[in-house]
Amino acid sequence: MRLFNTWKMGQDQTKQQIEKGLHLYQSNQTEKALQVWMRVLEKSADPAGRFRVLGCLITAHAEMGRYKDMLKFAVVQIDTARELEDPDYLTESYLNLARSNEKLCEFQKTISYCKTCLNMQGTTVSLQLNGQVSLSMGNAFLGLSIFQKALECFEKALRYAHNNDDKMLECRVCCSLGNFYAQIKDYEKALFFPCKAAELVNDYGKGWSLKYRAMSQYHMAVAYQKLGRLADAMDCCEESMKIALQHGDRPLQALCLLCFADIHRSRRDVQTAFPRYDSSMSIMTEIGNRLGLIQVLLGVTKCWMIQKELDKALESIEKAQELAEGLGNKLGLLKLHCLCERIYRTKGQQRELRDHVVKFHECVEEMELYCGMCGESIGEKNNQLQALPCSHFFHLKCLQTNGTRGCPNCRRLSVKPGYV
Repeated sequence: MRLFNTWKMGQDQTKQQIEKGLHLYQSNQTEKALQVWMRVLEKSADPAGRFRVLGCLITAHAEMGRYKDMLKFAVVQIDTARELEDPDYLTESYLNLARSNEKLCEFQKTISYCKTCLNMQGTTVSLQLNGQVSLSMGNAFLGLSIFQKALECFEKALRYAHNNDDKMLECRVCCSLGNFYAQIKDYEKALFFPCKAAELVNDYGKGWSLKYRAMSQYHMAVAYQKLGRLADAMDCCEESMKIALQHGDRPLQALCLLCFADIHRSRRDVQTAFPRYDSSMSIMTEIGNRLGLIQVLLGVTKCWMIQKELDKALESIEKAQELAEGLGNKLGLLKLHCLCERIYRTKGQQRELRDHVVKFHECVEEMELYCGMCGESIGEKNNQLQALPCSHFFHLKCLQTNGTRGCPNCRRLSVKPGYV
């Protein structure tokens, strides 16, 4: 009996210390919170308590951009989950492992760990995590420019969010969909989805972390910049950056700096854009956001092109190409071939020009970035798109003009519009 009481007391103390850390973290006393949680991790003999505190450490390091530490704690959490011999704990720990690899741009590993989660036979708790698993897998497929599979995953995540009335998950999926449509240049949808996320924050987010508001404002800023609404883009980006600075959110700070730089570049103010690209690049290098670095280098390349410094532009392209090839980011490679095409056309170097034209079209074919009805490429300019339930997407005008009883790509019969 005395042994049981001692064990129960230890559990209670672990719980109290975790709650103390959470209170400190929510009060923006991050380092103190980390110290409290690390002490719990070192001293607690309660596996369930250790599992929970590892979850807190994983979340905190993710938000600070310390992704390698995040991964380290995720690996320890897997071992703790195995010790507990509970499928729900194991599913959650594999999800955290997937997220850690997603943040480090290890997209194939992310997909593999997500599939492990989905194959586990857990309880209702595990099933409720499937929406988050689908979201992480969708982000990974998007990083690899596998657009149909990314959209399938986002649709599944959105369905889980609706079925479970999970507004936080719905908000995160809407932000990812904004990113998806920004990449394939349907800028109306790229704005619609983060605006929907902002509505969810306003309607349901009274007790939520401010990161949800910051995230939706950032994605709105990106869409506004693409649409040429630069004043609106600046307002949204400033609000997002303010929250990111308050909460020490380094990853979001880097993205906001990139967005600020893109806004100034759109105004052809390259002297203001350059230092913001440099600051964004510094943070992204520090945290390991290689996908973000490609976007920074694309922006820097365009600045050099505005200044007619074509050799410097090619130097930036070379760095970006190495990153894109390493990650398997095919859309990044396509954009780089497109820029090279413009540069070599200006230089009058026909052999290099032809080489990049061929590579550009190879990328389009590989990613299936063309409309199955009209045959024109998707993602070259702003166009309204519509996805069918099979997640193949087409020009909206083509679907409206021609109509279809099935998908021209996979021949699946359906006339219902997809979720997204």
